[in-house]
Amino acid sequence: MAEGPKKERLARRKARKRALDVLFEADLRDLPPSQVLLTYLDRIAKPHPEHLEYSKTLIDGVAKHLDRIDELIASYAEGWTIDRMPTVDRNLARIAVYELLYEADVDDPVAITEAVELAKEMSTDDSPRFLNGLLDRIAAFATR
Repeated sequence: MAEGPKKERLARRKARKRALDVLFEADLRDLPPSQVLLTYLDRIAKPHPEHLEYSKTLIDGVAKHLDRIDELIASYAEGWTIDRMPTVDRNLARIAVYELLYEADVDDPVAITEAVELAKEMSTDDSPRFLNGLLDRIAAFATR
């Protein structure tokens, strides 16, 4: 597994959760993620936790590659348009797809599992299964 010791895995999970917070707010308020990130950083306690760097990587990466990420989600989301997806699911999928495509140090199963675990905590009962299927299909495409 590419995410090493438990401490690092937990830090990455916290980083993904923070990235989700920012991307969710940006999505709901129709604002650029970079702008929401700045206000988010002002709101959280200082000194900022170390895992925040990975959060920034995820937020910036999703924003930079949003068109490609959304294109893949829309292509592989069977029976759903991206706009009809719950906001949490849409943004968890964006984070995971970014990791699948652009973060070589994150194994595909890790990216998928992390999205599914966050969905269990933060979204609908159907979301973990939906995200697992969607991300599995995208991972299969990405590894061809």
